[in-house]
Amino acid sequence: MKLLVTGGAGFIGSNFIHFMLSRYPDVQIVNFDALTYAGNLENLAAVEKEKRYRFFKGDVTSSDDIRSAFKSLAFDAVVHFAAESHVDRSLHLGPDKFILTNILGTQRLLDACREFSVPRFLHVSTDEVYGSLGRDGRFTENTPLQPNNPYAATKAASDFMVRAAIKSHGLNAVITRCSNNFGPYQFPEKLIPLMIANAIEDKPLPVYGDGMQVRDWIYVRDHCRGVDTVLRHGKQGEIYNIGGAHDIPNLEVVRMLLKLLKKPESLIQYVNDRPGHDRRYAMDTSKIKKELGWEAEYDFETALRQTVEWYLGNRSWWERVRSGAYQDYYRKMYG
Repeated sequence: MKLLVTGGAGFIGSNFIHFMLSRYPDVQIVNFDALTYAGNLENLAAVEKEKRYRFFKGDVTSSDDIRSAFKSLAFDAVVHFAAESHVDRSLHLGPDKFILTNILGTQRLLDACREFSVPRFLHVSTDEVYGSLGRDGRFTENTPLQPNNPYAATKAASDFMVRAAIKSHGLNAVITRCSNNFGPYQFPEKLIPLMIANAIEDKPLPVYGDGMQVRDWIYVRDHCRGVDTVLRHGKQGEIYNIGGAHDIPNLEVVRMLLKLLKKPESLIQYVNDRPGHDRRYAMDTSKIKKELGWEAEYDFETALRQTVEWYLGNRSWWERVRSGAYQDYYRKMYG
């Protein structure tokens, strides 16, 4: 299988590339990434000399970049991770980049898939498109989309563009919607790596509001395995929820991290809640389990402990991210 993976230098994309190269000896992957602030090629240092892997610097909003990549190899599938994904940035820096990357970028890729007759397109989306749950219930694939922040709104819009390409042009595409990921190589602006790094340095751990916002957490390797399952076996035009079946308040996650790191809870610092902060997410994954046989393998506590151990053992990685030094890696390796 020959894959174009967009956003492959990011957190989930780079984990997916590692997963696929290790699992399938015959897979070939082109990593298409613009290397915005969240793109880090150090994530893929271990495979950069692998003959089955190649990096292509390109922007999903550029038709020229996309066409150049598509001309380089006859792809069997496109796995589309590339997105502006940080809610706070969409709120405080404005939605323009989110609109361009998440909506226009997705459409550019859909157009290219039609032009080059790519057999399969997998669009990686998020549970945030569903909005917020009350005290009970779980998101199913039929839950109405009610995004509550600019990031989620642009992801919902990109889902609709994929749906339109399926219905209007018969594109062989599928959509996955995943819950909150955690694991190695996650950019330390997200909750779990931010709290780990701050706790290691004895810095305050900022918790929004009362910290009782509930999220469904999934270990990134389980997500990668879910994406691979849908890529190979998902039915054209279908949507599949991928979740870890472990919904827990943010404050409890923070307290678990402090316990693992043997740090005091006095490091917790409550800050003003962010606008439109969804109160609760929880995923119903019965469809993917019943139809495709996938379910999460990692329990939350074990995966969280492994994640903490990874950040403890790879301090230079996240310190280089925080200092910005990681951005020199591309110039060093690729000129």
